Amino acid sequence: MSPHTESVSIAGPAGALQCALDAPASDAAERVRGTAVLCHPHPLHGGTMDNKVVVTLARAFVQMGLAAVRFNYRGVGASAGQWDQGRGEVDDALAVVDALRRPGPLVLGGFSFGGYVAAAAAARLAQRGKPATRLVLVAPAATSFALAAVPPDTLVLHGEADDVVPLAAVLAWARPQSLPVTVIPGAGHFFHGQITLLKQLVLRAWNFPPAATHSIP
Repeated sequence: MSPHTESVSIAGPAGALQCALDAPASDAAERVRGTAVLCHPHPLHGGTMDNKVVVTLARAFVQMGLAAVRFNYRGVGASAGQWDQGRGEVDDALAVVDALRRPGPLVLGGFSFGGYVAAAAAARLAQRGKPATRLVLVAPAATSFALAAVPPDTLVLHGEADDVVPLAAVLAWARPQSLPVTVIPGAGHFFHGQITLLKQLVLRAWNFPPAATHSIP
């Protein structure tokens, strides 16, 4: 973690949730343009909020002037509770949004299983009349979970050579929605050697100009 990362604990549905909050270098209210809540991969396969893809998403959104929130689902790290088959993990994401959302745009993002969580949380927020501004889903878990339909401006990034979530499965989910999928040639599920490109693709997709930032290691 960066020395500038703020460790935060919030009340979640199954107990305390461990969060990490990064913001632009000056945390004055006028400099923080919104919030990005980022969801990590499957906890039973080693996923935590410190996953490199999730941290890369956080770096990108901090660079754009948003506060980036990573968090551990129930039962992961210092978060209370235990694995709940995806149901409780969506509830955890919504609790983080409710507790840490700032004025301005709300971006939900997730990697792998976290893509499922982010899409499901976005659908629930829309039902509440408090929709997210935009979503970014990286290698969303289309083979293991029923991914919700998402808005047409959702950014979906996937590796051509993904052997965990085959590209064909994501295209089959996206096709009925006429949803574009950005394919990174040769990239596997964990984007080894492609992390910098992944960040650049996220930065290009948003209309936020660069902001002064601190680095997130």
